[in-house]
Amino acid sequence: MKRLLILLAGSLALVACSSEQEDIQSWMLEQEKGMTGSIKPLPEVKPFPLVKYDVEGGLDPFAASRIEPETKATTRGGPDLDRRREPLEAFPLESLQLVGVLTQNKKVHALVRADKNLFQVRVGNYVGQNFGLVTGISESEVTLKELVEDLNGDWVERISKLLLQEQQEAGK
Repeated sequence: MKRLLILLAGSLALVACSSEQEDIQSWMLEQEKGMTGSIKPLPEVKPFPLVKYDVEGGLDPFAASRIEPETKATTRGGPDLDRRREPLEAFPLESLQLVGVLTQNKKVHALVRADKNLFQVRVGNYVGQNFGLVTGISESEVTLKELVEDLNGDWVERISKLLLQEQQEAGK
């Protein structure tokens, strides 16, 4: 008896599925009647002008000289690491402030503030953390020649300036 019930339930399920499929198929046939395919034509191919390539006298794009990076002259062998450090070399250049310039017996000194301390600087002193050598002092700025290591490990000279505090505030 149980088997008979199972068989009846299975056949009812098949009948229900087939009726749903018939509904779907009839709907699809109806929708298909109104459809027509349309394909847009391809755009016209525009001809490109011919350009003559003359190899003679030109550079070879595969030459080794074009692939290898340029070598540049390095500045000295780098900074002198054996010399005694000066007090202002402990501070980054951005934290130093030029507050004044003194002239005494034709010698020019710059007054530089680091934290709350005031230091006298003259040409030949070192300032900042990039081995900055003071090369010139004027009424409004101190010029430094810094040694910085680039990506290739070479030491490169860079000119920096420490401006008078009043000029820095005016520039902001």
